[in-house]
Amino acid sequence: MSSGHERDLLRHHGDVDAENGLLDFAVNVRLDRPPTWLRERLAAALDGLGRYPSAADDLAARAAAAARHGRHADEVLLLAGAAEGFALLPSLRPRLAALVHPSFTEPELALRTAGVEVTRVQLDPADGYRLDADAVPEQADMVVLGNPTNPTSVLHPAAEIKRLLRPGRIVVVDEAFSDTVPGEPESLAGCREPGLLVLRSLTKMWALPGLRAGYALGAPELLAELGRSRPHWPVNSLVLEAVVACCEPSALAESERAAAEFEAHRAGLVAELAAIPGLHVALPARAPFLLLRVDGGEQVRAELRARGVAVRRGDTFPGLGVGHIRVAVRDPEQNALLVKAFRDVLGWG
Repeated sequence: MSSGHERDLLRHHGDVDAENGLLDFAVNVRLDRPPTWLRERLAAALDGLGRYPSAADDLAARAAAAARHGRHADEVLLLAGAAEGFALLPSLRPRLAALVHPSFTEPELALRTAGVEVTRVQLDPADGYRLDADAVPEQADMVVLGNPTNPTSVLHPAAEIKRLLRPGRIVVVDEAFSDTVPGEPESLAGCREPGLLVLRSLTKMWALPGLRAGYALGAPELLAELGRSRPHWPVNSLVLEAVVACCEPSALAESERAAAEFEAHRAGLVAELAAIPGLHVALPARAPFLLLRVDGGEQVRAELRARGVAVRRGDTFPGLGVGHIRVAVRDPEQNALLVKAFRDVLGWG
């Protein structure tokens, strides 16, 4: 990363593209606010802000997350959002980190900023951006990838990810969107392979971007190394309450229903967008967002914005260009507005 411009591209996120008053297809968050039951749980926890979070509070939240994934509490590290997990990766002292792209850019930014040597493993759009474990350099002692991947919406086979594991290597899997896939078929959250580090987020499913809540899953000694430079009380009491609440059976059932809805809504949106001449949809897609390609992408985004629709620019993701656009999957009524806007902009309205 040799220039400030490259750094700015890696720092770009969808919230920059979304502004008040626009129909937001740029940010991949399911709701515009947490569900009522979760807001009530968080409100009830406010009285506890007068004391420091205790070791018992921390253990209760870790135990809840561990139970959700069939693990032990000492295999969970609570985080101020999955983004904190990326920021902590340099603590693992990698010599050469392989970043599988196109993918979320925060891990690369954190590693490069810390002076870690980084190599990019670019997946092939002609092959549907599928992971090929053999493409990762053997000398890489850290590999980072997303599953499902932002922004390509690809869900990689767990078996292929496991092929990346080997002695002396840490494999970091960003599963921020895993709970948006019905049944989480390729999740490695419950896997105890040495060197495997899985990062999870509550942000997308439960509309908590302003709270910053997530956790890491891995071997206790790996988590201890990851968190060795953190301050006391690294996550607040509301995060601890949110983790407990969102790992309860009723929440997991709601999450599974929402994942099924995402799947149905995405299928309808794919069919509508793919029918627009000049607009290409990257498939297969398994996440609550789609990667699109269109000629004149920058102008298309500007014209969509003029029509009140915000979409996420794609050229800030390594390996993508100005013709790429990412759009979130919403409910059918909102999706219809996006489709109409695209048809109008591309002259097919």
